[in-house]
Amino acid sequence: MPILRFTHFLLHIFPYFKLHQLIMHRSSSSTTNSVNGFYNSLTHSLDDLYTSFRSQNFMSIHFLQLVFSSLQSFHNQLVLLVHKLRLPVGEKWLDEYMDESSRLWEVCHVLKSCISNMENYCTMGMNIPSIRDLNPQLSHEVSRVINRCQRERVRLEEENKSLIETRIKPLMMQFDENVLSQSKFNGFNGFRGALYASRNISSLLLKIMVNGLAYCSNEASFSSLSHMDTTNYNVNYMVSESNFMVSATRLMERVKDCEEGQNGILLSEFRNTGHTMNELQKELERIRGCEAEFDISGRVENLKSCFGGLQYGIENMIVQLDDFFDEIVESRKKLSDLCIYTSDVWA
Repeated sequence: MPILRFTHFLLHIFPYFKLHQLIMHRSSSSTTNSVNGFYNSLTHSLDDLYTSFRSQNFMSIHFLQLVFSSLQSFHNQLVLLVHKLRLPVGEKWLDEYMDESSRLWEVCHVLKSCISNMENYCTMGMNIPSIRDLNPQLSHEVSRVINRCQRERVRLEEENKSLIETRIKPLMMQFDENVLSQSKFNGFNGFRGALYASRNISSLLLKIMVNGLAYCSNEASFSSLSHMDTTNYNVNYMVSESNFMVSATRLMERVKDCEEGQNGILLSEFRNTGHTMNELQKELERIRGCEAEFDISGRVENLKSCFGGLQYGIENMIVQLDDFFDEIVESRKKLSDLCIYTSDVWA
């Protein structure tokens, strides 16, 4: 985003003292607009995700990359908001941000481990031998590779399920249904409310990514939004502060309908490899022992193409995760340094 790049440029070019002076001279109306702009951005991005998912109604790698891009954007906008608000030095707002960024870091690292588990599975699938002239030896070889892929598929889903239950659930990754009072919501010039919103929306987006890329099961499910009642919000809240909750609920309900009754990794590209393998295996069993010649080269190449598409998507997602880790480290350092430098100036 141009605003993000420009702000990073300011952080590198201007001393922290000058930046702080710029923040301190913002008017109260400007501060309000900054917070409202954050809420509006949440709402628009969630609505875009809803529209994208509704158009396909399944967990594609493209949709999940959009989800993660939104997660990155919300985090970056939250950090930018710090530079627009007149936040007191030495107060709890920095600790609260650090806690939330640590949670994002931990969940995303587990998610990366789960995604990385698919790499061996993809490698096996890509090693299925191409077939031009079907013969018993090649037929058995293809069947053996498919059997190994199917066993690896079961193993990685079991391992991912274990990671979710032992490492992510303890992080309490859920959409918080408790409504904060208006005074607390507006703490630190509205930053506490923005952080609250970011934490809840991030939990929603991470839940979608975990179910799509790692593992989804009824037994290991997270708290849902099905009982969220947005009318519980204080009637004095500005519309922009509640709209994102409505949009989040709508997105979650739509995704839940797609997930209903399903277990395992919901990623459509991953599921396509399983379906295509099963179809090829059935075809090999059907023609086994027949004297007539059969051409299944197209089926084999289609399966390898499915594995190739999955592998490409996984690699891109890992790169995206690594970029996010760098962004978290950079943001934590900048906010810490900003507070330290400002505190020294004021002293």
